[in-house]
Amino acid sequence: MVQVCLNGARAAGDGAAVPLSPAALAEAAAAAVAAGASDVHVHPRTPCGQDTLSARVVAATLEAIRARVAVPVGVTTGAWTEPDPDARVARIRSWTVLPDHASVNWHEPGAEEVAVALIERGVGVEAGLWSGTDGAALFAASRLGPSVLRVLAEVTAPSPDTAEDTAHALLLGLGPAHGRPVLLHGEDGGAWPVLRLAARLGLATRIGLEDTLLLPDGRPARSNAELVTQGLAQYGRYRRRS
Repeated sequence: MVQVCLNGARAAGDGAAVPLSPAALAEAAAAAVAAGASDVHVHPRTPCGQDTLSARVVAATLEAIRARVAVPVGVTTGAWTEPDPDARVARIRSWTVLPDHASVNWHEPGAEEVAVALIERGVGVEAGLWSGTDGAALFAASRLGPSVLRVLAEVTAPSPDTAEDTAHALLLGLGPAHGRPVLLHGEDGGAWPVLRLAARLGLATRIGLEDTLLLPDGRPARSNAELVTQGLAQYGRYRRRS
């Protein structure tokens, strides 16, 4: 599986066609799925460009994307969208349109309560386990581990020189990951080395403007679809070598 991560914390000034509005996100999702993405991860944004868990914005974003694609669509629940854990849970319980899945960063305060709220509503949980945090250890001890949809092994080392080693260490720290599927990805300079490692290991991965603005050869990406096309080509090439 190659998931497309459409926008993340990027802004229009990042030098790429970063989609922000529901209509732009839907257009980007449709092009990325046509290029071969089989899952979508999105950060719903307010009109002023802030990540949000607002029921109104989440509904508008999901409805726009689902009108264009038939693959699963997930959202973030990162603490920056709503710093107070209780308020974050309340936001999730207020949703009128539900995503197929939502990422929960396990190192953040209130992660388990957020995950419980999602599971109770029938939303799949992507357990985000970041390198450089205690997320993997907390997840290993969590009673919710067997109930998550999958693990997002998120390599936050931005250097291509260290990202692969960081990824190996993160995967070692995950251990059996409660038997859940693992999606391995990196960011910025580490995005392409980690994608190639995921291919060699036969793991799911993701690519998109959230994770990198550059193609493997260093040229600026023009769209999420272009990143997906290149990602699938890289994945297939390195998968065949393993």
